[in-house]
Amino acid sequence: MALSILVAMRVKPFALERFQSKWEHQVRFNLSESGVRPLSVRQLLGDGGALEALLDTPLIYTQTNGTPALRERIAALYPGASAAHVVVTNGGSEANFVTTWRLVQPGDEVVVLVPTYMQVAGLVAAFGGIVREWPMVLDRAAGRWRPDLDALDALVGPATRAIVLCTPNNPTGARLTAAELDAVAAVAARLGAWVVSDEIYRGAELDGRESPSMWGRGERVVVTSGLSKAYGLPGLRVGWAAGPPDLIASLWECHDYTSIAPGALSDQLATAALSPEARARLLARTQGILRENVPRVETWLAGCGHAFDWLTPEAGAFLFARYTLPVNSTTLVTRLRDEESVLVVPGDHFGMDGYLRLGAGEDATYVLAGLARLEAFLDRLAAVPAP
Repeated sequence: MALSILVAMRVKPFALERFQSKWEHQVRFNLSESGVRPLSVRQLLGDGGALEALLDTPLIYTQTNGTPALRERIAALYPGASAAHVVVTNGGSEANFVTTWRLVQPGDEVVVLVPTYMQVAGLVAAFGGIVREWPMVLDRAAGRWRPDLDALDALVGPATRAIVLCTPNNPTGARLTAAELDAVAAVAARLGAWVVSDEIYRGAELDGRESPSMWGRGERVVVTSGLSKAYGLPGLRVGWAAGPPDLIASLWECHDYTSIAPGALSDQLATAALSPEARARLLARTQGILRENVPRVETWLAGCGHAFDWLTPEAGAFLFARYTLPVNSTTLVTRLRDEESVLVVPGDHFGMDGYLRLGAGEDATYVLAGLARLEAFLDRLAAVPAP
């Protein structure tokens, strides 16, 4: 209890999650999500015996670090891993939480590649660490956002405890190359630092080529992930951390203080989803949605009558677009929500004012209808002279 009160006093509000949780079910068009349209249990299991068997599942406390069957399926995603290399958590967010809690002590420095989902940065500060932001470069010649490896060398030092990545990246949709991951691993190894790689969008690539993983590139590597984004199963709340067995054992101990265990039904459904056949089907579905929807959103961006600047994402069900109207992104998004019942994510939530993250993972008709309301709103906004 004392620990939870202490942490609650020191944690700043998580702006993105507070914003989404408060409003995503209150609007007509929710374009704030970064994953694809979720599946139902029936769509995942079909109408056969697997669905019937689920109804007979005892609602017990499961194996608290994930059942062996589920951990073995997750381990199969990481060459050379076994079930001992995996702890199952309630969502990728809990995997990030227990990993940060375990690794970061007061005064530790943590380099965070930005822009990014700001959970780990907020937790580092809450646990008394120091965040060193490592900005990505918008490389127009290469047509991608990329890490500045020279800048990384200037940010790290003796106090560096970890380097934190999100690849494929939220919100840019960029993925780090194998050579870039190797370079990060070399820097970390030189310092004796950890690399924490959030890879929850891995499998949601538009070109169908699975992104390189940080896994296997060093002795002090932790990969976090889950079923919410690439798999279209956010409601299962199943995530995991994969890393060295001794660290994973200590993350399990941290997990004892948080949610204790995955839900029994979620564990069983996740095990089904990660069978080789089901996994291939789920990722193909996601990639098909993205190949259909992302070009449609880009067509809208190019033709809506307002100047947007963006790069085609390599992965993820979203586009990160810069606008030119002289209005703060949170102000713009708040008015859009109130006036048109459309929710998108302001760039402010990634430290990038002047940008919007537009979700592209729902049914195309739904996405385009929401964007039509956004265009009407922008027309009205542009018609009013700036003060």
